[in-house]
Amino acid sequence: MAAATATATATAAEEEARLLRLEEQAEHGGGGAWEYLSLARRLRARRPAPVLRLGLALLNDASARSRLASEQWTLYEQVAVAAMDCQRLDVAKDCIGVLSKQFPGSMRVGRLEALLFEAKGDWAEAERAYALILENNPFDQIVHKRKIAIAKAQGDMTLAVDYLNKYLELFMADHDAWRELAEIYVSLQMYKQAAFCYEELILAQPTIPLYHLAYAEVLYTLGGLENLQTAKKYYASTIQLTGGKNTRALFGVCLCSAAISQLTKGRNKEEDSSELQSLAAEALLKDYKQRASSKEALVAGMLKNMKLS
Repeated sequence: MAAATATATATAAEEEARLLRLEEQAEHGGGGAWEYLSLARRLRARRPAPVLRLGLALLNDASARSRLASEQWTLYEQVAVAAMDCQRLDVAKDCIGVLSKQFPGSMRVGRLEALLFEAKGDWAEAERAYALILENNPFDQIVHKRKIAIAKAQGDMTLAVDYLNKYLELFMADHDAWRELAEIYVSLQMYKQAAFCYEELILAQPTIPLYHLAYAEVLYTLGGLENLQTAKKYYASTIQLTGGKNTRALFGVCLCSAAISQLTKGRNKEEDSSELQSLAAEALLKDYKQRASSKEALVAGMLKNMKLS
């Protein structure tokens, strides 16, 4: 698995480097504009300024546009999105108008029209446009995500939570949505709900240390003996999953140990727990000695005050 991940990372880096080379070549008149635009689409690279310049140059050249044949409609869509990113709403409107004439009643063009309303800040019209699309296709994942984005753009986090919960009823396997919902709950200080989201993420992807760490921090924030004991376990699992290299998790183990000690006043002290906090403290001191020796004494003093060193 590690080898496959490394290969995928290397391939992605090569493709990104190729994209940049093509961009420079096309921007300096060396050709390859269509190849660049196609690669940018395939990689889902968000480079609106060069895409807008190079895409418009192709669309404004009648002979180049005719050579693209049916691919020109894909280019109109790509340029429209890039134009909205660059706040060239006039260009976006023209591109969407051409697509609307070519594909009347298209849901895909309808999404672009709604995106244009968003770009203008006309949230009500965008909401109405998305509602019409969902009437015809209630499982349009992109539209549901745009509705969430509109709520967040307006600062209405309560509405964003409502939309995310409805979205997850339809698309329960979307891990990014669970994480987004968890982060919004944390921002609203709804820690129990955030904990539930992280539990779902850990069940679905148990080897990702970020979820273990976030869950531990939510439980630590909630407080109480049971939550602190569970938080300590998840800080420990984060350390295990990262090969002992997560400083935040090492601090978490120490803080949980100190808080648990205060709550229990030394009662029911478990030997393995004591060993864990000692190892975490030693690892922290070693880490600071290697990477930030000027702060080693400060960390040592803090651990001493917590009676962990």
